[in-house]
Amino acid sequence: MLVVLIGTGSVTAVLDGARPSSALSLRPSPTPSKSPATTPSPIPTASGTPTSTPTPTPTPSPTAVECTNQAQLAAWSDSRLAMLTIAVPVSESAPGAALPEVQAGAGGLLLFGSSAPSNLGAQLASVKAQVPGQIGLLVMTDEEGGGIQRMANLAGSLPWPAWMGANWSPAQIQNAVAAVGRNMLANGVNMDLAPVIDVDGSNVPPSGNNADGWRSFSGNTAVVSRDGVAFMSGLKASGVIPVMKHFPGLGGSSGNTDVVLAHTLPWSTLQQVAIPPFAAAINAGAPAIMVSNASVPGLTSLPASLSPAVMHELEALNFHGLVMTDSLSAVAISAAGYSMPAAAVQAIRAGADMVMFGLPATTGETVAQTFAIRSAIVSAIANGSLARSRLIDADAAVLASRNVNLCA
Repeated sequence: MLVVLIGTGSVTAVLDGARPSSALSLRPSPTPSKSPATTPSPIPTASGTPTSTPTPTPTPSPTAVECTNQAQLAAWSDSRLAMLTIAVPVSESAPGAALPEVQAGAGGLLLFGSSAPSNLGAQLASVKAQVPGQIGLLVMTDEEGGGIQRMANLAGSLPWPAWMGANWSPAQIQNAVAAVGRNMLANGVNMDLAPVIDVDGSNVPPSGNNADGWRSFSGNTAVVSRDGVAFMSGLKASGVIPVMKHFPGLGGSSGNTDVVLAHTLPWSTLQQVAIPPFAAAINAGAPAIMVSNASVPGLTSLPASLSPAVMHELEALNFHGLVMTDSLSAVAISAAGYSMPAAAVQAIRAGADMVMFGLPATTGETVAQTFAIRSAIVSAIANGSLARSRLIDADAAVLASRNVNLCA
């Protein structure tokens, strides 16, 4: 919120004492040896009644208005504010396909694929050049390790997190991840949707029944906390933004929210088992957290990404970074009764700062879905169901994640 304080001044006539009687001599009084500078001497008037010289009240200087990102964002259109909260999915083989959304002000690109083109960096640079105001772009992908790697051919490969947790020290994890991160950044990717810091010791590959499995470092909370921070630290050291996921913890969930409506373990259990890795990451300076689409028995019946109660728990952990949703095109969202645009509005209302969805079959569908989300957010602002200040705060978090200063 922009508050402008403008000083105002006025000139006030100040009379020294009561009016003297008409019998008072017009002769000036003897000059005292030392008079206070602030007390004016009486001045005779034609009527013979002395009066005092008015003392003007100084006009205060206007208070300087501090420039902030929020103040700058407040001047943006609702449409542009809405676009900055959206991460647009696109194939890493042709990121230019998202140019219409980028030119409209999308806040991020989410790259999909399994093998990146050798000129990915050049293609992304061309796309970034089209960002309004040249304020940059979040370019993200999933480089978790094992079977969840999008650009290992360019960035280098990592083993499954479960293998890392069982075989590598934190220092080894940090060094290996830092090397991958440097290659990601060199190819134009500045955000990694990793690490997974869910606690899951099932020792199985991820599937439609289990979203985690080998994506988790361990079934031991302390190991996940330690190795999750090591992975995060490696990315931060390389200049890539890590995204800790999936708050408040998917380990042991009833299913994979991509394909079914699912719930986590009870909240009372998550507090003891699943929350400590997130708390450790936050204490170590986690810049971004992804919230899952599973409901949480004992806390919320909504998908977590749409739940104010879940966002409140993040605040309780003193997290003040970027809050991202998991994919709003997941079955868990539609099965809960939300269209993707409605889910985006609810997520931002609840406290999310950036929304994302999966890659549709065609470029045309991606464009249509992106602008449908934008329209829903703009309409929610217009009808009062979403506070404009909440949207501005979300945008400020998106910019802060990349250290963008609109006042510079």
